[in-house]
Amino acid sequence: MRWDIIELLFFAYRDFVGDPDQELEAFGFGRAHHRVMHFVYRYPGLKVADLLDVLRITKQSLGRVLKQLLDEGYIVQKTGDNDRRQRLLYATPKGEALVQKLAGLQTTRITKALAEMAPQDAETVKRFLRAMIDRDDPDKVLETIFATIQQDAKE
Repeated sequence: MRWDIIELLFFAYRDFVGDPDQELEAFGFGRAHHRVMHFVYRYPGLKVADLLDVLRITKQSLGRVLKQLLDEGYIVQKTGDNDRRQRLLYATPKGEALVQKLAGLQTTRITKALAEMAPQDAETVKRFLRAMIDRDDPDKVLETIFATIQQDAKE
């Protein structure tokens, strides 16, 4: 058993999400709100159906979170141009500001951790994290993320 890695991942995750958790608490939001806002901001026009696949949560759970984010003006929903049944999600300026603040907290933590390593170690960290993700489930957004990472590596 890799108890050392398992426990390090538990504590790293706790602290990585803990910084944004404190900020979100002031808005009455939780981790589900953070995850929704993150992916809607990063992938403007994301379909609700794709978001369900990526987050692996029930339609009912997403519905509650999405309704609150829509009602409070963090996200807007538009119908698709080609398929009027599609619900496409976009972050509003208010939503973008929140995501930027949360990502800033997490970026600070990542930057501090990487500062203690050799520059090439960042690639090893990214390879490790990608290898930890279950690749048997073809999430469209994850495919987009991996394509973006590969494109960034070429540039």
